[in-house]
Amino acid sequence: MSVSASLTPSSPPPVSPPMILDTLPNPAIEGQICPQKTRLQIDLILLAIEALELGGSEAILTFAEELDLRDVIRDRVNLWRMRSTNPLRRAHIRRPLTILEAKALVIIACYLARRLTVVIRQLLMICEQLNEKQIPLEQNLRLSNYLERFRAHFKSRMNLRRSGGLLSISSDDKLDELAINLLGQLLFCTGTAGMQRFWISLFDGEVE
Repeated sequence: MSVSASLTPSSPPPVSPPMILDTLPNPAIEGQICPQKTRLQIDLILLAIEALELGGSEAILTFAEELDLRDVIRDRVNLWRMRSTNPLRRAHIRRPLTILEAKALVIIACYLARRLTVVIRQLLMICEQLNEKQIPLEQNLRLSNYLERFRAHFKSRMNLRRSGGLLSISSDDKLDELAINLLGQLLFCTGTAGMQRFWISLFDGEVE
């Protein structure tokens, strides 16, 4: 009696995306690919985190592990490629940033922002007090260090000739203004439903 056996290997079961990604809604974007503005804003918010905390890139990878997002953000090279979809990057690469990847980056950014909530609040309070007294922001060491690191990160990684109207930066004062604005956005992320509201704001004017 002959017995026939199928030599076709069975397909592995599909891997389900991490459940934490379901906390953010899918925007009505054609092809589920992030627009330029969204890619820029995500990279800038991560840049602000790196200026706030030394070893920010390592912290992103650590949270990717802790939040079960390593299937999306596998390693440092993979993270760099995602962030290099920002059209302002000197090392800009022409690959899409998927909604899945964007969700993972935003979730990690918001978790990092929560960890840095006290620092963010203090810096914003210092900034407000100095502005009220018309004292230069550089007079406060902590705020000055943040602004200096942000400017250095921005200038080393961005090429404004590619801005195409996405961002208007003409001086260090404008860079400082951007850095302070990003602190406000990070604080916004830490509030009630802040992660979801920040995510939705990334697609303002872009959804169908």
